[in-house]
Amino acid sequence: MARKSWFRYFQYDERKETPAEARNVLLIVAGLIAAVTFQAGVNPPGGVWQDTKEGPDGHSAGRAIYSYKTREFYIFLISNTLAFSTSIHLLVSLTHRFPFHFEVILATASMVVTYASSIFAVTPDDLVKFRYILLAAAVPFAIRFMLQVYTRLTRMLESHMYDPANSAQRSAQSPEPPYERQIVVPANPNEETA
Repeated sequence: MARKSWFRYFQYDERKETPAEARNVLLIVAGLIAAVTFQAGVNPPGGVWQDTKEGPDGHSAGRAIYSYKTREFYIFLISNTLAFSTSIHLLVSLTHRFPFHFEVILATASMVVTYASSIFAVTPDDLVKFRYILLAAAVPFAIRFMLQVYTRLTRMLESHMYDPANSAQRSAQSPEPPYERQIVVPANPNEETA
């Protein structure tokens, strides 16, 4: 008897699970990701400086210790912000038309503002360009928007192309395009055509 791998055993199977069950699992996963990434943004790795030190190797109290490794801190901030905004987008999308949806949106928006203000508070102004962080936060929403536009345009074009009424209308309005006309080529190029 062949054994199923644990990976295949736990995979989503649309014959067994309902969309409601899948939505519930996605809500839990998105909530956990939002909580973890929010906490990482509010309390960055390494913590914050407790004192202020003047000089070339100086630092300010309340600033992230990790932020003085600029490249690594950029990678952390952009990745964390991307994960946070993706989970927020997923939470908002999955709770669409739920009861108390307005309250969910309000709480989520407040959490996003808190996350952003925390990032701005612990990050030294001269080390991080916030446009990269804002761009990372917008990526999931922009991708979903582009996918929605693409899907709607594709559906519109398919329905227009395959609609018999539209194709009959098009053929009645315009003659056959030149690229669809048949060209007869003689079998022997030396023969003359009549």
